[in-house]
Amino acid sequence: MKVISVPSPLSLWTTVRSVGVFNVAGSFVALWAFIKVLRGLRWRLKTTQLRGPPRTSFIYGVSHDLASSEDSGRMYERWATEYGVAYMIPSVLGQTRIVLCDPRAIAHFYARETWTYVQTPLSLAFLETSIGRGLLWSEGENHRRQRKALTPAFSNAAIRKLTSVFYDSAYKARACNAKGAWDTAIESSKDGEAVIEVQNWMNHISLDTIGIAGFSHDFGSLDGKRASVTDVFDTFGANQRASAVNRIFILLASAFPIIIKMPTKRTNLFKKLSVTMGKISNDLLIQSRREKDVNMSERDEEKSIIGLLIKSEGQDAELRMSEEEVMAQMKVLLIAGYETTSISLTWALIELSRHPDVQTSLRDELLAFGADPTYDQLKASLPYLDAVVHEILRLHPPLGEFIRLIFTIDLQAAADDVIPLSEPVRTVSGEMTDSICIAKGTLITISSAAINRSLAIWGPHAKEFKPDRWLTEDGISGKAKEVQGHRHLLTFVDGPRTCLGKDFAVTEFKTVLSVLVKNFVFEMRDGPDTPVEVARGILPRPRVVGEDGIGVPLRVRRYE
Repeated sequence: MKVISVPSPLSLWTTVRSVGVFNVAGSFVALWAFIKVLRGLRWRLKTTQLRGPPRTSFIYGVSHDLASSEDSGRMYERWATEYGVAYMIPSVLGQTRIVLCDPRAIAHFYARETWTYVQTPLSLAFLETSIGRGLLWSEGENHRRQRKALTPAFSNAAIRKLTSVFYDSAYKARACNAKGAWDTAIESSKDGEAVIEVQNWMNHISLDTIGIAGFSHDFGSLDGKRASVTDVFDTFGANQRASAVNRIFILLASAFPIIIKMPTKRTNLFKKLSVTMGKISNDLLIQSRREKDVNMSERDEEKSIIGLLIKSEGQDAELRMSEEEVMAQMKVLLIAGYETTSISLTWALIELSRHPDVQTSLRDELLAFGADPTYDQLKASLPYLDAVVHEILRLHPPLGEFIRLIFTIDLQAAADDVIPLSEPVRTVSGEMTDSICIAKGTLITISSAAINRSLAIWGPHAKEFKPDRWLTEDGISGKAKEVQGHRHLLTFVDGPRTCLGKDFAVTEFKTVLSVLVKNFVFEMRDGPDTPVEVARGILPRPRVVGEDGIGVPLRVRRYE
């Protein structure tokens, strides 16, 4: 029998040296380029070639234009008007993305998310670094298992019990205002009103609410306590200047995800946030496990999401979550509970200040109703409050766009896909088609901001703040009714990745807004036409033009 000898590392190195390091490196580069060319040819043959905007940068395509735009949703919508409901845009280093602006295509996409359409390598690298391998990071069966384990914590019954927590935080804020900064400022003024930076207060309400509702822990930010996580959150809002180098890093990371691990000011902030949230989550887990061991009361356990997470650590194999997954879920809850709700509440106060007639109508409905509404009444008995909340969610979704990669993780499924369209589009060859072929490896983009505010979908008043559209049957156009997300919106996305906490978020939003509007009158400090821009936080946040950080100063007075 012939014996095949395995070369030693030393002999391999000797061979490499004899051939030449640069020759070996060149061979690897040539092989990489050859594979890229083959993949590119396959992609071109398998994917319907659509029209789209021309490249404005040889390196970045149109990605830099989108990243620096004040309203990328408007750009996506303009391109949809010009090129059709599905089109291609050039991206970084020769990449191409397909943009879907068609309700039927989007419904098809979301029905297959986590199995056929998955997170991009950049998204996975970022989520793993900043949050961990939790619900947002996972795909396929792992995602289904984690979501199923968490679902009972966000059921109607669970949110019904948490409504009192939302009211406690809202009234706690009011009490702090009445006895503290807001009251002092209002009483000391000559005209009975004060200028108050409201976004900071919305942050405090949101953080204390998710602390109590999610973890049975009061961060005390409404009482003026400084928690370590609050300091890190605030740092993101204060860090508004993105250097040119940082922008380049972010754009190039879409082609080379390893870049996201390189130390920049912003990546270092996310790492610091992850460490801080990890320490807080670990401390809360240890405390909750200890309380469970000494027979934590059933009432507290029912009110706390953390009780369900601890339970999942010891569940059967189907739904059991590892400690790493539990920690990741807690980080997600902290960020989502803090960021998205506070952003929506701030936008609500801005829009109500810009539209005093809407604010008055909302206050009239709330005062006429009388006592604080229950969970079921919040859902069904206050139509104008519901209209205002969903109009805010339509106009100002906290997450403006989503990018996915077609790369099936189901070995029995086809890697490519065919996406149906509700109306035909013209290809680069001039042919009309009512479906598009998508090859494995294709990047898909959906702009929730563009869909939520599309003139073609929502009608001629799509860009306006008009809560009345939600009050009549014909207020929402037929095209908008084709959007299959929550209340025909993509704010909470759709399909397997529909936001698990949407009912939690909407109920908290309604509860806090109802308490604030019943007790205070809000106006823009410099008049209803005061310009507002989008600033950088962990997620994009509103800011009055000219203010530092994420400042939103409003004139506030008591309603009497």
